[in-house]
Amino acid sequence: MKQLSFRPAAILLTALLASTTSPQSPAPDVAPSPGPRPLAPEARVEDWPGFLGPRRDGHSMETGLRRDLPPSAWKPLWTTSRGTGYAGPAIAKGRLVHTHRVDNEAVIEALDALTGQVLWQHRYPCEYRGKFIRNSGPRATPLIASDTVFVHGVDGRFVALDVETGKLRWERDTHADFGSDEDFFGVVSSPLLYAGLLILQIGAAQGATVVGLDPVSGKETWRASNGWRASCASPVVGTLGGEDRLFVLAGGESRPPVGGLLVLNPGTGVIQHEFAFRARRELSVVGATPVFGDDFILLSDGYGAGTVALDIDEEGQATQRWESRMGLEFTNPLVLEGYIWAIDGVTGRAGALTCLDPKTGEELVRKDIDWTETVADDGKQKEFSLSIGQGSMLAVDDDLLCLGDDGALLWIDAKPDSIEVLARTRLFHAIETWTPPVVCHGLLYVCQNKRERFGDAAFEPRLLCYDLRGGASK
Repeated sequence: MKQLSFRPAAILLTALLASTTSPQSPAPDVAPSPGPRPLAPEARVEDWPGFLGPRRDGHSMETGLRRDLPPSAWKPLWTTSRGTGYAGPAIAKGRLVHTHRVDNEAVIEALDALTGQVLWQHRYPCEYRGKFIRNSGPRATPLIASDTVFVHGVDGRFVALDVETGKLRWERDTHADFGSDEDFFGVVSSPLLYAGLLILQIGAAQGATVVGLDPVSGKETWRASNGWRASCASPVVGTLGGEDRLFVLAGGESRPPVGGLLVLNPGTGVIQHEFAFRARRELSVVGATPVFGDDFILLSDGYGAGTVALDIDEEGQATQRWESRMGLEFTNPLVLEGYIWAIDGVTGRAGALTCLDPKTGEELVRKDIDWTETVADDGKQKEFSLSIGQGSMLAVDDDLLCLGDDGALLWIDAKPDSIEVLARTRLFHAIETWTPPVVCHGLLYVCQNKRERFGDAAFEPRLLCYDLRGGASK
């Protein structure tokens, strides 16, 4: 039997002491700030412990957020520098954990969510090199569960850290242990916790496709295998057909190109159904995570397969309800008040917000989100045509909060028969702003993944915090 590379924390004491720092002074680039405004009297707030929020659906329950966005650049409460990567932050109990890469080290960092002060860091060597893009930093968002934070690195290294101290509890090499490799873009799928079980998409052609781990020890509880490679989408659990089911959209690098939706029992890992859904080309990202409606699940692929809505019966069998030519590469759609909302855009160019009827797939309304801005560049005022491109959005406080893929922020009033931009501001000018924004306890957190494009302030990649507190409850 192949020896696993699982190593308990006691064996790794030497590495732990070398890789974890104690709380020290604030990060050197934290901007001085008087602090955030008070929350609105009746504001509702919640933590944001992992990818797409506490329910993994892109919905925030927060209320009482400001909409009076200044038209020009908006000053953050604090900023801190980032290396390379696209992973978003996770926030719980006042601690923000984010991961990025500096030179040949992966860095997992905990900050005070209000001030940006560094509380601890955990570092380890990372030699991963991307095949298609230069950015070789982490993609998967950390997951905070109780007193532990789980991080799946771009190179397959999976670590469990004490969220208070950063001390290593256990780690695994998922490539070595489960037979996977780097695939197109390294590890992108974010971990999921369900009923005391840690679920990871692995995508090994000759090993595990999905695994369930004990979050306390890291030991394997179950594995599911069907030969489909890992996609860039993250697993989700939802109740369809009268039972909780695990949905995994698989289908990364493979010859011939195979993949699609796996429907599994989340407690046992038993595969209940396979629904083939993948572009016919080898290069297919399959990045948008499956989205639930009341009685359906939505899949999308921006490389030719388009978008489909599926019905799930009591046996877990999936049947197609409708299909659409619109395909989403990695921006996640949302289900809001029963309707499907999606950003149909092209990176760095056009972007439109569209609403689909969940019963038929019919497009009910579409609005191109573009505008013209005058920007100072090389000492001159220049006019640029801008759009949200392949932006991200959250459903929050009865509206949509949209982050364009070059750093614009918009509040949008979205209804099945009308779309209105309520407010817009500029956070920065930087391409590849693909990381979804986070709203937590009235604050907005945004990842700037590339260098500022215009102006005299040539900001490098940063994590920025903005104050959204103090708005009237709707």
